[in-house]
Amino acid sequence: MKDLEALVHELGKLPSIGEKTALRLALHILRQPEEYGKRIAAALNDTIGRVHFCDTCQNLATASLCSICNNPSRDASLVCVVEDIADLQAIERSNSFNGRYHVLHGALSPIDGIGPNELKIGELKKRLETQDPEEQVHEIILATNSNVNGDATAVYLSQIIRAYPIKLTKLASGIPVGGHLEFTDQQTLAQAINRRLEF
Repeated sequence: MKDLEALVHELGKLPSIGEKTALRLALHILRQPEEYGKRIAAALNDTIGRVHFCDTCQNLATASLCSICNNPSRDASLVCVVEDIADLQAIERSNSFNGRYHVLHGALSPIDGIGPNELKIGELKKRLETQDPEEQVHEIILATNSNVNGDATAVYLSQIIRAYPIKLTKLASGIPVGGHLEFTDQQTLAQAINRRLEF
């Protein structure tokens, strides 16, 4: 059936969705009352028409600025650079950060054809070069993922940021809360030892 095949094909383009999962999702949607599918379609139409990237930080927004950049109680001098919007949301859920963000929309991955031009790195440079004197950035926290691509992205960004009079920091890494040493990988354990804090 061509209609079902088309739906499966489109769902299969979503990240981490293979052909079998796409088929299960399509069948689930079709088993529901017709209104269910129409609500999904309406939500997609509304979102695609209204939601775009924030002019400043590249977060999702419905106006020129997102709710974080538009919030005067946020510390504009502190910017946390993250790979994706999901990372931003994870930090927000921790209730431990009151600064602003910059979303890269990915990490450097030459093997996948993702270089600096495919990320929002140019927007970060422009942001640093055209700062409002009243909202001068004093510190950038590199919060990329602790893997090969994330580390390479952090190194690349550090080379760019060092050209500005800005303090540069990186998220601490080590043993997770509630973790057991015997189950911790060697690299994480080594970082925890090397970045130990005074007790």
